[in-house]
Amino acid sequence: MGKALEPTLNTAQNAPEPASGVNEDYSRAIASARIACYDDFRSAPRVTEIAPTTTAEFIENLASTIYTQAQQAGGSIPYTAIREVSENFIHAQFKEIVVSIFDKGNTIRFTDQGPGIPQKEKAQMPGFSSATSDMKRYIRGVGSGLPLVKEYLSFSHGRITIEDNIKCGSVVTISVKPEEDFDVPKGAPTREQRKQMVPALSDREKDVLYLFLDQPTLRVTDIVEELGLAASSAHRALKKLEEAGLISTVGKMRQVTDEGLRVIDALF
Repeated sequence: MGKALEPTLNTAQNAPEPASGVNEDYSRAIASARIACYDDFRSAPRVTEIAPTTTAEFIENLASTIYTQAQQAGGSIPYTAIREVSENFIHAQFKEIVVSIFDKGNTIRFTDQGPGIPQKEKAQMPGFSSATSDMKRYIRGVGSGLPLVKEYLSFSHGRITIEDNIKCGSVVTISVKPEEDFDVPKGAPTREQRKQMVPALSDREKDVLYLFLDQPTLRVTDIVEELGLAASSAHRALKKLEEAGLISTVGKMRQVTDEGLRVIDALF
């Protein structure tokens, strides 16, 4: 009977695990990330490298670069969705991050070689989280990130998929349907025109309004806890949104209006 071959250093099962891309307390990314932007699949992508830096700055640099390149390619995936998925890389310890942008910026694939996401359905449901106390210094860590992305994408004719990477890690793909694929009535405003029709809102007011995409009715305490705002700041933002006709007060709750939903669609 033939002797079984011993694994060599070149075999997949004996390959070393990717080194962690973050230091021990998660305060600093110590590995770079790569962004590949494809014009089409007949030519090599343009590759951008995001250098290691502090965790907060690394996530911001990564998300903003992805967003800028996707927008320049003609995509309409909002920064908020890109940021939420980028933050999720902390669970993979920033191991071997590669982000691919294609389909004219309307599809973005986020891959890593971390521990993976065994329970993919639960990862898309509110409240399920594996965030540690160290991670929560840089992300909310309450299990709201991917559910928010899923809700936005379903609202915008898009979708999110979560798959296993080839050897280890996860592949998260988010995509939206290009606007030209919709049956838009003749003379209807484009997305860019709709953006120009929305009231002037601060970044904080936009953040508050975005929460109503996931929950059409919210308490002030929900907003305070989700965004980490002072109660007075939340009340000021809500007052501005109500004056603009984007939300209304129902008892002790705030409810998004039809106009608010239109503005959410235009902004995000």
